[in-house]
Amino acid sequence: MKKLMSLAVTFFFIQASFAQLNTIEKRDVATTYANSIQASNLKDLLYIFASDDFQGRKTGEPGQKKAVNFLKEKYMEYGVPSAFGDSNYFQIVPKKFLKNKYNDSENVLAFIKGTEKPEEVIVISAHLDHEGVSKNGDIYNGADDDGSGTIAILEIARAFKKAIHDGFRPKRSILFLHVTGEEIGLYGSEYYTENPVFPLENTVTNLNIDMIGRVDPKHEGKPNYLYLIGSDRLSMELHNISEMVNKKYTLLDFDYTYNEKNDPNRFYYRSDHYHFAKNNIPVIFYFNGTHADYHRPTDTPEKINYEFYETRTRLIFHTAWVLANREDRVKLNGTDIKSN
Repeated sequence: MKKLMSLAVTFFFIQASFAQLNTIEKRDVATTYANSIQASNLKDLLYIFASDDFQGRKTGEPGQKKAVNFLKEKYMEYGVPSAFGDSNYFQIVPKKFLKNKYNDSENVLAFIKGTEKPEEVIVISAHLDHEGVSKNGDIYNGADDDGSGTIAILEIARAFKKAIHDGFRPKRSILFLHVTGEEIGLYGSEYYTENPVFPLENTVTNLNIDMIGRVDPKHEGKPNYLYLIGSDRLSMELHNISEMVNKKYTLLDFDYTYNEKNDPNRFYYRSDHYHFAKNNIPVIFYFNGTHADYHRPTDTPEKINYEFYETRTRLIFHTAWVLANREDRVKLNGTDIKSN
């Protein structure tokens, strides 16, 4: 009798598992996991990462060391492996590379291996560093810049891991890359592209997230929006995929003002995607624009618009999902980056 009961229980759980998979398959699979990205989770993590405990996350300083260990612990908790195949998630950026002005620092690399095209890699990046502490003791918490990008990557990785648990591993591999030294000269992304863990010729796209939690003066009181920079510079196909994903899933107002080649702000050259673009890797830079708290101690987590932040993060997840699972990698326009 006990054996029969045990078999019956096992059969019940197998049926339940199949029923769950069937339910997921009837819906849009990507939406199921995008919806696991919740404003409440983003908020809880950002309040930690942008707290005074991290002392402004200045490159090479104790607060930055605490930040990289926080990220490592989260990836281990989520079951997302290191890119190095062991428990070491850190790529050391040496003091010498930082012009001997800063202590050794670290990029953080987590990795999901693809099934059909594991050698092809989507890189999702954000910088983990910020401005540190001022001479008078004010802490630059950097909630938007770039705590918002950092935590968005964590939640995107967790959503992909959840999909894998349910049997939906992506076709291509995904590198979750948290770079250091952005505020002092894009050093972490430069170091990675000069010392890539995965060959740059196999890097399909870089989706770079730098400030996606706030609203700039231009868009106050308006619907959710996002500035996109660089999406068409190297690959019109990437640009078109991005537009398609937004129309299908998130309906954000895409603003391409800063993508204009004569834009005086030159944001295309001012965040970590640029070192990938220099290597002819198609990029999208996601950005909410500057605001009164930009590079000030007042860039704190209570000022984040968490509803907007959630949707923007889901957009990037959806875009990564499509890029990782489509049959062909995105095609280059055939133009030389040096002429852009």
